[in-house]
Amino acid sequence: MADLVPFSRASRPPRPARPRPFEPEPLWRHMLGDQLRRRRHARDETLTETADNAGVSPQYLSEVERGLKEPSSEMIAAIAGALDTSLVELTSAVADDLRQATAAPASAAVSVTRGAFALAA
Repeated sequence: MADLVPFSRASRPPRPARPRPFEPEPLWRHMLGDQLRRRRHARDETLTETADNAGVSPQYLSEVERGLKEPSSEMIAAIAGALDTSLVELTSAVADDLRQATAAPASAAVSVTRGAFALAA
C-alpha cells in the first residue's frame, strides 16, 4: 500500500493569475461626481458654499462628488444650477468623460486584434 504524504498548501505550486477579460466601465455616478468637483473647484467654491446654493447639505454634496450617492435628477439639476450650468451641459460633459474613459481599452483591443491578424497572415 502507498504511503500517505501530508498535504501542505505551501508545497502546492501557485495558481496562475486569471486574466481579466475586460476592465469594468466606470460608473456614471463616479463620473458625475468628478465633473461636479472639477466645476466647483474651477469656481473656487467650498462644499458648503455650493451646497447652500443648491439647497443640499455639504455632507450630501460630498457623497455625490465621491460617487457614493446616486442622486435624483432633481438633485443633479439643483447642484448644476448652483454651479451656473445646465443639466444638459453637465450630463453631456459626463457622457464625454465616459467616452474618453472607455475609449482607451477598446483601442488597445483593436491593436491586439490587428497584431493577431498580422501574425496569421
